[in-house]
Amino acid sequence: MVDASRRDRAGEFRGVAGPYWSLRPVCGGQEWEAAPENVRPATPAERLSSGTARANARSRGEAL
Repeated sequence: MVDASRRDRAGEFRGVAGPYWSLRPVCGGQEWEAAPENVRPATPAERLSSGTARANARSRGEAL
């Protein structure tokens, strides 16, 4: 998913928290809440970029 209200920040959908959706950065980190109207599915290019970032973080030994 991509949160347009946060400069197209990509995140994994984690669930619903009241009127908001909880998203988590693809490479790990602090979850954030986004209004559903600001969230859209990631394009194939965005999914590829996020997957590459995650693989790179894993290869550096970062906790995901």
